[in-house]
Amino acid sequence: MSLQIITDSACDLPEQIVKEYGIEVLPFLVYLAGEEYADGVDITADKVYAAIRADQVPTTGQVPLDTFLTVFSKYARENTPCLYLSFSSKLSGTCNTARMAREEVRRTYPEAQITIVDTLSGSLGQGLIVLEAAEMVKAGKPAEEIIQHVQRRAQNNVEHIFSVDDLHYLHRGGRLKLASAVLGSLLNVKPILQVKDGLMIPLQKVRGKKMAVKRIVELVKERSLGHPEQLIAISHADDPKMADQLKALLQTTLGYRKFLINCVGSVLGCHIGIGGVAAFFVNDSYPVPNLTALP
Repeated sequence: MSLQIITDSACDLPEQIVKEYGIEVLPFLVYLAGEEYADGVDITADKVYAAIRADQVPTTGQVPLDTFLTVFSKYARENTPCLYLSFSSKLSGTCNTARMAREEVRRTYPEAQITIVDTLSGSLGQGLIVLEAAEMVKAGKPAEEIIQHVQRRAQNNVEHIFSVDDLHYLHRGGRLKLASAVLGSLLNVKPILQVKDGLMIPLQKVRGKKMAVKRIVELVKERSLGHPEQLIAISHADDPKMADQLKALLQTTLGYRKFLINCVGSVLGCHIGIGGVAAFFVNDSYPVPNLTALP
């Protein structure tokens, strides 16, 4: 029986891909103006960014335990093996909640085949791992091979290189001292960040958006496979112009031809604010599977 791929809404995959591959996406919670919403179900990133522009402060909550229990129980009853690829456990408790739900479901369905893999990733970094797993399912690869593959992918094999526009959001999340945030904003400093071992860590600072995009391109050149057919994922925090600039530079300077572009979703949008851009791509620490070309 085919392996069912499950992930959460932190993956930022476009709806078209989710539907094409039959991926089940479990919603994080978003809290706005005293109301609770299910991400991607009754609230979208557009509404979150509109709230931020209106000086509101949206927040998020992890995927509820009941959601995992419902979904895992459904596949257990059907005797369908499933693979949940989670948002980084270093940034959310959702992966641990999924593990609790699996144990609860197995009390009723002892033979339930529920595998949980912490991607140690987020946004389209997580999305690339999910997409590869779904592509392997489509290609008829055995479940064990798919699981082993994504476990290897999660070990710092997918690069997250990004910049944000407003340093105050990073300060609010405890990632910058207030003085640094204020000074950086006054000097038009843009931090370049990366994800390592599931955590967001600073790499360096540059002056202005143009330099931020240029530096991201340089890091893609240093760390990517260097093949023009490699898929490069780009996300932006309600700043499509910056995403277009990054794509154009990657095309003209490095020759890349395949891109997956989407807006940063509600989960991370609540925490990084408006503006900024990111590139996600596989590095050379583990090979790409021999599959048909990814979209």
